[in-house]
Amino acid sequence: MNLLPYLPAAELGSCPEERRWLIENLWADQAVGVVGGEPKCCKSFLALDMAVAVAGGSPCLRRYPVPHPGRVLLFAAEDALHVVRQRIVGICTVVGRRIEDLDLQVITAPALRLDLEADRQRLDRTVAALRPKLLVLDPFVRLHRIDENASGDVAPLLAFLRTLQRTYELAVVIVHHARKGAATQRAGQALRGSSEFHAWGDSNLYLRRTEEHIQLTIEHRAAPSPNEPVNLTLCAEGERLALQLAGAVTPAAAAVDAETLETRITQILADADRPLPIAELRGRCKVRMATLCTAMANLTEQRRVVRSATGYAAVSCATP
Repeated sequence: MNLLPYLPAAELGSCPEERRWLIENLWADQAVGVVGGEPKCCKSFLALDMAVAVAGGSPCLRRYPVPHPGRVLLFAAEDALHVVRQRIVGICTVVGRRIEDLDLQVITAPALRLDLEADRQRLDRTVAALRPKLLVLDPFVRLHRIDENASGDVAPLLAFLRTLQRTYELAVVIVHHARKGAATQRAGQALRGSSEFHAWGDSNLYLRRTEEHIQLTIEHRAAPSPNEPVNLTLCAEGERLALQLAGAVTPAAAAVDAETLETRITQILADADRPLPIAELRGRCKVRMATLCTAMANLTEQRRVVRSATGYAAVSCATP
C-alpha cells in the first residue's frame, strides 16, 4: 500500500526557542503571511526593510532583531529595478549597511504568474537552487490573473506557496492590498479579496495611515500578538527613505548628530581665550552630561582637544 508518511505525536520534532523567529516578535521562522494595507501605506517599504534585515542581520525597523540572518529572494513586480536598488540603498544608509554586503537576490524577470504552471515550476526551481530563508513577493495582485474574490481561485496559489515553504523550509511574505474604505474593520478582515488570505498567514502585518503616523498591527498564529499597534514614520536621510519607529533616532542620524556636536565643541574651544571646564562646556552646548562626555572622549582620543587641570582646550589653542 502507498501510505502517506506519518509519525507518533511524541516523535514530532520540537522547535527550540532560539529558532522560533525569523525576525524576533515580528515574523515567525518559516512562516507564510501577508504584509497588507491600503494604498500608500508603505507596504513595500516594510517588506524591503524585512528583506534587508534578514539578508544583512540588522534589526528590522531598528527594533526587531534577526537571530539567524540568511539569503533573501525578492520579486518586486511594480517597480523598475533601479527604483528597487535605490530603495534598498536608502534602507542600508539608515541601518549602516552596504548593499554589497547583503545576501539579497532580486528576480529580474519582467513577469511572474503563479496561475501558470510554467512560472510556478520556474519559481520552484529558483528557490531550490538558491535556498533562501525568506521569499518576498510584492504585490500579490501582479502575480496572477485570477479573481481574488473567488476562494476556489485563490486557494491553489496560496497552497503552492505553502508547499514551497514546507519543501524548502523558508518564510514567505506576500504584499497585498486592503479594500478601500476598510479602515474601520479589523486588520485581517480588511484585506482585499477572499478570506483565504487572512486564514493562510502564520504571521501577518497590517499597515494603516493615521493623521500623525503609520500604524503597524502584528498578528501571529502560534505566538502572542501585541495588544497595541506600533507607530511608524517614513524618515528621510537626504534622498533616502526608510520606515522607523515614531520618535526613534536612526543610527545614521545619531552619527551625524555626534559629528555636529564634536564640531561645535571644537569651535567653542577654539574661540575661547582659556581652557573651559566641563560644566561650562555643557552649559554652552546644552546637551546631557553623558552625551558631552562621550563626545569629549572621542575628541581627546582623536587629539583634537587636550585636557588640563583647568579644563579643556582645542589642540591648536593649547599651550605647548
